[in-house]
Amino acid sequence: MAVYNPKSLKAEEFINDEEILATIEYAEKNKHNVELIDSLLEKARPKKNDHGVTCAGLTHREASVLLACDIPEKVEEMYKLANEIKLAFYGNRIVMFAPLYLSNYCVNGCVYCPYHYKNKHIARKKLTQEEIKKEVIALQDMGHKRLAIEAGEDPVNNPIEYILECIKTIYSVHHKNGDIRRVNVNIAATTVENYRKLKEAGIGTYILFQETYNKKSYLELHPKGPKHDYDYHTEAMDRAMEGGIDDVGLGVLFGLEGYKYEFAGLLMHAEHLEAVHGVGPHTISVPRVKHADDIDPDVFDNSLADDMFAKIIACIRIAVPYTGMIISTRESEAVRGKVLDYGISQISGASRTSVGGYCEEERPHDSEQFDVSDQRTLDEVVRWLMEKDHIPSFCTACYREGRTGDRFMSLCKNGQILNCCHPNALMTLTEYLIDYASEETRKIGFEMIDRELEKIPKEKVREIARQNIEAIKSSNRRDFRF
Repeated sequence: MAVYNPKSLKAEEFINDEEILATIEYAEKNKHNVELIDSLLEKARPKKNDHGVTCAGLTHREASVLLACDIPEKVEEMYKLANEIKLAFYGNRIVMFAPLYLSNYCVNGCVYCPYHYKNKHIARKKLTQEEIKKEVIALQDMGHKRLAIEAGEDPVNNPIEYILECIKTIYSVHHKNGDIRRVNVNIAATTVENYRKLKEAGIGTYILFQETYNKKSYLELHPKGPKHDYDYHTEAMDRAMEGGIDDVGLGVLFGLEGYKYEFAGLLMHAEHLEAVHGVGPHTISVPRVKHADDIDPDVFDNSLADDMFAKIIACIRIAVPYTGMIISTRESEAVRGKVLDYGISQISGASRTSVGGYCEEERPHDSEQFDVSDQRTLDEVVRWLMEKDHIPSFCTACYREGRTGDRFMSLCKNGQILNCCHPNALMTLTEYLIDYASEETRKIGFEMIDRELEKIPKEKVREIARQNIEAIKSSNRRDFRF
């Protein structure tokens, strides 16, 4: 029997089934232990010091106790603490991105995804480089600066050479004032050599969802194809980091397995990365199973209610305070609005989850990977965020300035990253407002920028940001960034 060891490179040891089951049992026994719960909330609270602010975070066992707690006033305290932590380290910024689907050819048999190889009536498509250029221009015309590319696993149709060529094409497209400044990559687990190639191509974050950490369930959900190999998939982030990629993004597909198991496994994976590589995940995503062609979410018996979904997000934020958290257009406007205050720091906007979808006037539902619940335009999402007092940020400066991996985390962990991110967010928002926004959005945006400039604590930084914003308004475009 494998022994739990977060520093091990073996999946069965750093994601240990016995430890997860013991954690769930411990949490259930202590879910009404008010003294323990209060001590955990106090431990996780941000603390100011001479260098800024620090936050201890929680272990997977400690966080599981909070997740199990159903005392209403304590749950409310969790939500308030999650918001406090989010503001302390990420401020009121929300980073914007969009997915770009390159190919839905896939050799895997994942039973929750319409791209599985047995689905014979879905329209299969792989973008040519010219089609990619058109998709990128469509995204640039919306105002997007950051993409997450997606592709099914197919060594014939989607080899690493194709992915690398696509990245090169995306970065090459300069349209009006539009540029895609950062490409994040969400493709299947691969080799150290291929991760090195992705790093050399200039990717941002490498993203790979575990889907489920329960090995038995994982093998049943992935009956065929290379993704069937649980260990190879689970150990992918270690190979990515060995290949030089220092920003990685975790996630599970909530609804496939019991949420308590997934929650503990997700945090154990984060602890493993911190223990072995000295830096935890750059992002954690929280997708839920959704309807799609050939996929009925009601088939899965671990569906997650909205209230518990919100609580999971708050508890993740409390446990891993420095990690970015992503919620996509899988979720509705109402759900996304509710959880923005509980720790979310990145959202997608105006997403199309079909291959070639951005160039089509009508949303092609028959080839979407999942139904998009939030179908608003990017302008509508940006305006909505500002009305809720969040700053939509199109910033990618940290990647371009080399603030990645442990360099980013060291600044984030003492609260200093705000000195870069807040002014950069305001400058990139100014770019968006000038180039792409509707009149109503532009008016609300410039009012917000004036207010938010005054919140920059360092006078010199505030004045430089103000000057740069005025230069952007006057079309004196340079690549301003802190």
